[in-house]
Amino acid sequence: MNPILTSLAAAAAAVLVPAACAGAAPATILSPDGKIAIRIEEDAGHFSISRAGKELIAASPLGLELDGARAFGALALESRAEIKVDRSIALVAAKASSARDHYRGATLVFKERTGAGRRLLLDVRAYDDGVAFRYRVDGTEAVRLRGERTAFVPAGDPECLVSVADGAHEVPFENVKVSRLLPGKAYDVPVVCTLPSAGTTYAITQAGLAGYTGAALLAGNGALRVRLSAPPKRPAPPYVSQGGLTTAWRAVMIGNRPGDLIASHLVGNLNPPPVGDFSWVRPGKAAWDWWSGPLAGMKPDMDSYKRFIDFAAAAGFPYYLIDAGWASGPGGCCDADPATDVTRAADGIDMPELVRYAAAKGVGLLLWAHWEHVAPRMDEVLDTYARWGIKGIKVDFMNRDDQDVVAFYQQIAQATAQRRLLLDLHGAYVPAGLQRTYPNFITQEGVMGAEWNKMGTRITPQHNLMLPYTRMLAGPIDYTPGGFDNGQPATFKVREVNPQTQTTRGQALAMYVVYDSPLQMVSGAPEGYRDAPGFDFIRRVPTAWDETRFLSGTPGRDIVLARRQGATWYLGAMTADDASGGRVEKIALGFLPAGRYRATLWEDGASPNELRRAQRMVKAGDVLPLRLASAGGAAVILEPITASEGK
Repeated sequence: MNPILTSLAAAAAAVLVPAACAGAAPATILSPDGKIAIRIEEDAGHFSISRAGKELIAASPLGLELDGARAFGALALESRAEIKVDRSIALVAAKASSARDHYRGATLVFKERTGAGRRLLLDVRAYDDGVAFRYRVDGTEAVRLRGERTAFVPAGDPECLVSVADGAHEVPFENVKVSRLLPGKAYDVPVVCTLPSAGTTYAITQAGLAGYTGAALLAGNGALRVRLSAPPKRPAPPYVSQGGLTTAWRAVMIGNRPGDLIASHLVGNLNPPPVGDFSWVRPGKAAWDWWSGPLAGMKPDMDSYKRFIDFAAAAGFPYYLIDAGWASGPGGCCDADPATDVTRAADGIDMPELVRYAAAKGVGLLLWAHWEHVAPRMDEVLDTYARWGIKGIKVDFMNRDDQDVVAFYQQIAQATAQRRLLLDLHGAYVPAGLQRTYPNFITQEGVMGAEWNKMGTRITPQHNLMLPYTRMLAGPIDYTPGGFDNGQPATFKVREVNPQTQTTRGQALAMYVVYDSPLQMVSGAPEGYRDAPGFDFIRRVPTAWDETRFLSGTPGRDIVLARRQGATWYLGAMTADDASGGRVEKIALGFLPAGRYRATLWEDGASPNELRRAQRMVKAGDVLPLRLASAGGAAVILEPITASEGK
């Protein structure tokens, strides 16, 4: 058994139910606690999902649309192989130190009643915090898909948080009833819906894309239909397998409140665990040159690069990310110019010397590259970086999630892991759990993040407060926080170099707790942090955690999140409240173990760039008030006080 898997109970047991029993009625799979049920009709034509007896997803279509082959005929349930799993998976550089993988599942085998008697398999799982299913076709023949018939029909016309599907997945979220979604419009995953009558929030997403293709959700007639993504130069069909078929998992995360989904490991659990040693993966913060410089990227210059290295070393950050412009040939961030060679540094840049300079100060270098420069010569590029002593690579501008790009993600995750390189993907699709299989794939974009402050007014306080409840549910989110020229919407000015934010310094700090990213940027110029209030918190806050707990909040309005590393807890509080007097957030500390704690607080001050720093003693069960300005935030460190300190 893989050493990172620890059995919590009888790990798995399979029971084969013969056709005489299996075909008599629809198949229902219950979660371990018995509250969540997914029902598959006996002809594999529809499914539905309920929680505590209340319907969440009404009868919804199932099936595959084949290309170049006869569609499946009438199906009947032939057999049902059941499985029960309860295990703990040790995590590397994540939002928790381990994930419990606990579900009841079944593989349902459906056979055509007539004709060739082909079989369609459905793998189904029910967890205490969601359900998932996928299709399989056994055999060695290639399977060509025009699409899936899969759709989700939300019961009760709930309000859902949605974003329009986009290649770079950099679109704001809005709250819309299912009945008001635009017919024929494709929406990105996850779609997060709240059904007050059932006391439930659920998120429709996908997981385990390896070997398949991405998808969006097409609105129409009260349903969200899975639309497979097709490579841009392939006329048809969107997906062709190498032999047989295993689709991605269609997953529905389920909880009481929107924030309850934040700590879920469902997406990761639907991916294979890692194989091999990933103890070398080091999470941490990185100095970064692009945010504070021009859109095209900083001009290559040894002294400028050393300036950021020196800053990272002084701050105790393990990394410096050198963004666009360092490579030989035409500079610029956005186009893959054929004359650019990412295996050679620009004139005047001695990359091995720069690596040695950084290493002597305890700093590792990360390099940016356009994916079209990497994909055709991946081994050569990565071997070069490994030879130089580079610690990781940021690959950008895929802006697609079709079969070819999904394969590229798998290839580069594996190739970087083999060379012990960290991987950060930008211009990326929303995570589907590949980080579980390759922990060196440490973060990814697929979000409208802080970079947009350089180009417009779209990064509003409300947008920032949507992200924890939507995009972040799927996996790490490289939002790139750390802007220290802070303001509010009324005073914000768009500025390409040294950009401003529409939120306060307190919110800038809170993002380092709230936003999940084991590789976290410190985005501003070094000079912007010198003697700056709050930088002491950024230097201290971790980027990987032993535990994550949602405390309170409402999408688009506010959030309070607690994360633990060791015995120390970190709190992040953010608000989009536009009340001129701000607000006081009262944090119940009942989640703390017994004992006394030193609470160090960074709260909003009199102006957006000011902070109030204070210390007080607290204990479990206390209520800690935090002052948050409009578009503001606060951060807290809670450290246990030892017996000797308490004397």
